[in-house]
Amino acid sequence: MKISMAGVIGAGTMGSGIAQTLATHGVEVTLSDVSEEALARALDNIHSSLSRLAQKGVLDLSTLPAILARIRTATSADIHRHSQIVIEAASENEAIKQQLLRELDGIVPADTVIASNTSSISLTRIASWVSHPERVIGMHFMNPVPLMQLVEVIRALQSSDQSCDTVMELARTLGKTPVEVRDAAGFVSNRILMPMINEAAFTIYEGIASAADVDTVMKLGMNHPIGPLALADLIGLDTCLAIMDILHTEFRDSKYRACPLLVQLVAAGQLGRKSGHGFFPYSV
Repeated sequence: MKISMAGVIGAGTMGSGIAQTLATHGVEVTLSDVSEEALARALDNIHSSLSRLAQKGVLDLSTLPAILARIRTATSADIHRHSQIVIEAASENEAIKQQLLRELDGIVPADTVIASNTSSISLTRIASWVSHPERVIGMHFMNPVPLMQLVEVIRALQSSDQSCDTVMELARTLGKTPVEVRDAAGFVSNRILMPMINEAAFTIYEGIASAADVDTVMKLGMNHPIGPLALADLIGLDTCLAIMDILHTEFRDSKYRACPLLVQLVAAGQLGRKSGHGFFPYSV
């Protein structure tokens, strides 16, 4: 099924990036969030992101008005009533996602694909929250969405071949490379990435090296384009902690125990770039 109308729930960093990417590739987008302020901020961020891409020659500046015109916003999920696919990109909180998807289930038609951008929560469990669970599938974009090529496509136990084919085709239409994986905590990306970030935090916590030195070792020694701690700040330390907690709960293995320093930083509200301070300081 070729997607021409798509909904996005959640206007944060990931949701706005997904909406921007869809609209850039000619898809009509409905974007919802709980507050007008969040939606206005998302539109400002999308405009700024598109302008930067135009300055770099990635986009034609003259196309920006048309791209932005494809995005409609609302604080009600009713705006997604006619979407062929709705991508949930709310906070990585199971209770919030469950509430949103149960509400959405009563709004969209039975053949609307429901995709979740969850980074670690079981898609099989998410699918159980709605009627017609065969239409539920994971569509895990990477941050920043407009630039990163990978989309992890996670099949729930209930996901149909048609739902999988739809999101695989959509990902390719967006210029992404989709990789299909089975449903398991953290999938592939975060099952590997988050323990690395957590171990990097332990090296600071145990006084082995500074945050800057840890990142330098990984960038120069392992050829990573960004160090794990700077990456954690970009993702959001609260999100990293939530994923580590899910891995720990799902696998019941102590190797996934979150570093106490990560727990402390989140408790202090030092969440990374979005708060102005994480493992490193930032200007906001």
